[in-house]
Amino acid sequence: MKITALGHSAFRIETGKAVILVDPFITGNPAARHDAHEHTRDCTHVLLTHGHDDHVGDTVAICKATGATLVSNFEICNFLASHGVKNYSPGNHGGRVSFPDFDAIFTNAWHSSGRIQKDGVPIYLGNPSGFVIEPKTETGKVVYVMGDTGISHDMSLVQELYHPAIGIVPIGDRFTMGPDQAALACRKFFTFSTIIPCHYASFEGYVIPHEEPFLKAMGPDAGKVKALKSGESISL
Repeated sequence: MKITALGHSAFRIETGKAVILVDPFITGNPAARHDAHEHTRDCTHVLLTHGHDDHVGDTVAICKATGATLVSNFEICNFLASHGVKNYSPGNHGGRVSFPDFDAIFTNAWHSSGRIQKDGVPIYLGNPSGFVIEPKTETGKVVYVMGDTGISHDMSLVQELYHPAIGIVPIGDRFTMGPDQAALACRKFFTFSTIIPCHYASFEGYVIPHEEPFLKAMGPDAGKVKALKSGESISL
């Protein structure tokens, strides 16, 4: 399994023959310092946690260009289908969507989901979620993509049910957990072997500009943290 950071909360996850893009906000992303085409052209699936623009990003363009299958909630799938996405597989909290190389399980996330249309009218895009990604290869590791969320005791059930080895964890504060909450969640609820922080250092004035506060809050478990810059990969 290979995970590549694409900036902000966007990731490329390769497992088996699947190339999964999570929340592919690339165009207009100040943290996306890489060749977007290189990381998206062979995409097979797009997983969207919620409907905010900094997560939906380039989903429509990617799905049109590659034929990738969109996995998200019912509202987002139908909304993006109306914008040209042909292949989609909707689900909702607690649900499992199965593919040849992995399963995606929808988990709770404490956030909001929607967008403001060009006419200024807001549109509701379902409840936000996270994803547990269960690879179907012998060497694959279970990944928990938390999505944008605050800390919650619901996280303990994710650990109990799925025992994720890898956590992709928001730490940027204001719109998600800050470093203290994120570190408490990781230490209290999970036995991650690898923790990849996200949703920080993207927009000046709105998120914490570096990962040091999170590392400090992780204490003796700081060695589990792998802070990937845009374009950097880790093989697990």
